[in-house]
Amino acid sequence: MTTGSQALRAAFPAARPRRLRAGATMRRMVRETRLSPDQLILPMFAVPGRGVEAPIAALAGHSHLSPDLLAARAARAFDDGVPAVLLFGVSEHKDALGSGGHDPDGAVQRAVAAVKDARPEMVVITDVCLCAYTDHGHCGVVVDDAVDNDLTLDVLARVALSHAEAGADVVAPSDMMDGRVGAIRAALDGDGHSGVAIMSYAAKYASAFYGPFREAAGSAPGFGDRRGYQMDPANVREALREVALDVGEGADMVMVKPAATYLDVIRAVRDTTSLPLAAYHVSGEYAMLMAAAERGWLDERRAALETLTGIVRAGADLVITYHAERAARWLREEEA
Repeated sequence: MTTGSQALRAAFPAARPRRLRAGATMRRMVRETRLSPDQLILPMFAVPGRGVEAPIAALAGHSHLSPDLLAARAARAFDDGVPAVLLFGVSEHKDALGSGGHDPDGAVQRAVAAVKDARPEMVVITDVCLCAYTDHGHCGVVVDDAVDNDLTLDVLARVALSHAEAGADVVAPSDMMDGRVGAIRAALDGDGHSGVAIMSYAAKYASAFYGPFREAAGSAPGFGDRRGYQMDPANVREALREVALDVGEGADMVMVKPAATYLDVIRAVRDTTSLPLAAYHVSGEYAMLMAAAERGWLDERRAALETLTGIVRAGADLVITYHAERAARWLREEEA
């Protein structure tokens, strides 16, 4: 009888996997997962005014930008191969209902129009949420110190409509209110914007990795936390239920957030839906990588591309990443 170890020894030297690792050209030929600039989405932060550029300390290489400068940077990113941006607003006007989010003259609305004017072919995605516009910092309307899910839906729909009217190609609700995809889809279709797609933050976790973003967006909650409406990091089956609900309500794309620490969730979602799947490599994940690179502990380029490749390997079609511009340039250099 031949044992397993004997069979393995008999296979050698006929079986030599290293043969297909010899040389850069061979490795490219047999590569299983391919990362492309076409998969990258660049997050950007719009602020009111003109000629405003204020570096964000927690997000190295990124700034608060007024619509004119944001459009110029987006155009450069597009020319480098990045096909899409995801716009967030930073508002000076905050109130209990987040009404600044649907101001037709708001920074995001103006930035949408400016980007579409600068590069009409660029896909403009807008984040739909209230946290940057509420004086309490929560993602919805607060009643008796708790977010009221159903009262929030109408406000979110108004925000999405204002983005569509400004020219957004895709709206991306990130609030995690139940039923918001259906409410937004009905509002868009009812107002003649049936061509605007919805990218749902379907599985958004109450993560510790959002800190730099909350500094950038000025959106930290003024009391409590968001665990009552964002997902428990321990859950996977719940993510699949959330995805199924959003697909049923009319989502065109779904998202998992964060990405690098939730690769198992990305794979599970990939296995249950044929819709395009995005993953958000969030601010804290980016900041950790950058901090290590600044200290010389990691090679930024290699570590970033390896991380993004891992997210795609897990099943993501699209990756929202603060590395989008540099990654696109690095990938083009590798192809040259």
